[in-house]
Amino acid sequence: MASHLSRSTGSSLTDLPKSNVFTSKLPPDPAFETPEVSHKAPRETLGPRMVKGALFTYVRPEPVDKPELLGVSPRAMEDLGLKPGEEETPQFKALVAGNQIWWDEEKGGHLPVGSVLRRGSWAGQLGDGRAISLFECTNPQTSTRYELQLKGAGKTPYSRFADGKAVLRSSIREYIVSEALNALGVPTTRALSLTLLPDAKVLRERIEPGAIVARFAESWLRIGTFDLPRVRGDRQLIRKLATYVAEDVFGGWENLPAAVSVGEQQSNVDNPQRNVPRDELQGPQETEENRFARLYREIARRNAKTVAAWQAYGFMNGVLNTDNTSLYGLSLDYGPFAFMDNFDPSYTPNHDDHMLRYSYKNQPSIIWWNLVRLGESLGELIGAGSRVDEEAFIKDGVTEEMEAEVIKRAESVIERTGEEFRAVFLNEYKRLMSQRLGLKTQKESDFQDLFSEMLDTLEALELDFNHFFRRLSGLSLSELHSDEKRKEVASIFFHAEGFGGIGYTDASARERIAKWLDSWQARVLEDWGAGNDEERRKAMKAVNPNFVPRGWILDEIIERVERKGDREILDRVMQMSLNPFNDEWGLHKQEEERFCGDVPKYKRAMMCSCSS
Repeated sequence: MASHLSRSTGSSLTDLPKSNVFTSKLPPDPAFETPEVSHKAPRETLGPRMVKGALFTYVRPEPVDKPELLGVSPRAMEDLGLKPGEEETPQFKALVAGNQIWWDEEKGGHLPVGSVLRRGSWAGQLGDGRAISLFECTNPQTSTRYELQLKGAGKTPYSRFADGKAVLRSSIREYIVSEALNALGVPTTRALSLTLLPDAKVLRERIEPGAIVARFAESWLRIGTFDLPRVRGDRQLIRKLATYVAEDVFGGWENLPAAVSVGEQQSNVDNPQRNVPRDELQGPQETEENRFARLYREIARRNAKTVAAWQAYGFMNGVLNTDNTSLYGLSLDYGPFAFMDNFDPSYTPNHDDHMLRYSYKNQPSIIWWNLVRLGESLGELIGAGSRVDEEAFIKDGVTEEMEAEVIKRAESVIERTGEEFRAVFLNEYKRLMSQRLGLKTQKESDFQDLFSEMLDTLEALELDFNHFFRRLSGLSLSELHSDEKRKEVASIFFHAEGFGGIGYTDASARERIAKWLDSWQARVLEDWGAGNDEERRKAMKAVNPNFVPRGWILDEIIERVERKGDREILDRVMQMSLNPFNDEWGLHKQEEERFCGDVPKYKRAMMCSCSS
């Protein structure tokens, strides 16, 4: 597991600053109110049952025999603040396998191990059925605080009928894609390590080897975290959780978008990057936004930017219910995910998604649907307006005479936040697509003339989404100076077997691509001029990946690791994932070329199940 990154600083696990903000601010399972109680309890008592009045339960990982550390992300080590070589220590290996609970000498006890309670709309009580948080830690250099947890470490009260385990197959997928998305600049939870449990045999569609992913995030809270207290009518828990998110996840109410009056709302939507300071709001203007409405807007804005990045890089989560939608705006919980092969807006990587609810084209709308559910959970708080801190409201909630006003205000806030969500999404999508196409500026006509026409062409000719951008990055404008030249180079976008689609000949396919290239070339010259083509190509290669971990590649890795005992492949693919814009990696030339080359025809648009 040699690191290909140069790092000279970092802490040991012992010296890494740790905290327990989450468990100190939010209510624990009353059956196990302290870590000491749960850590002394028989492990079987920490299994599935109904939990009320709490947001987590103190649990502990199930011990495992003969764990094998398969891989560690050097980028994750660096971002957590851990020093090079720490991954080789017995302490690290025991921690990421769930065989060590951290002992804090100063506090004289175990640091908390929590499992967050949440709910799906159809399944009653849900939660982290196999994810156990170890502790919060802060990178001393960046001051960023993360929550480190193990996925696949055993049963919790929220496991329902499941076993609390994770299989090697899905663990490899999450381990690689978490780091790949981060390297692309897409907000995501992270993966620190992958540990094989050779003696654990887990039943899914078949008997499979078990594994644990040590993963971390600024926050693991989801929109679904609010669902259960809303259904149970637990007003105080909703308020407490919302306050925690604002103050301890986002760093304070002052870090949220400033309140805007109804009159100013449109200008804020038209310019979604504008975050209006309070002192710009002159005079006693009427506003419907209290601090909880501002919190709602912040969560919506973050998710708008994340889904815009998914669309720009052709990534699909595969399951986007409220439980899989992060309050922090992170990609998370990687089940049947995929990167786009041939561009198809109706593609879903989830073979159970028969209604295409989570397909590529529906991701923005389903994220907004989830955000409306969050608006319903926060409805009383955002609808109360300026009365949100009145003692009577805090104690008793909405009175009969307040009801109509509160509902109207909450609906208004949700509606305006929807407009802001769409504006932020489009702004970020246009920014990313402009970058990918090598443009310095944005014009209104780009959306139709370049973005839409390009995507329509890719769909019509069944061409590969990410390959198109990367191959476009390498084109010199001197190769496009005539229509004949443009038609000639058009074939670089074809598959090895040619193009697809219905009704096209070789000549008409080339003509369609050449026409688009003519429009693109004109815009590039407008932004860059004639003498900066090498600089433009370099800028495009810096945002258009040469490698993304596609479904067929992940399947091959799983096969080689699980059935053939190949351990080195994981480190090589991790290095490619961490440096996706490289032309080459100097690891295994033929393998690199194959993984970055044409997707085998019968392995395109693969689908998989949610089982893991």
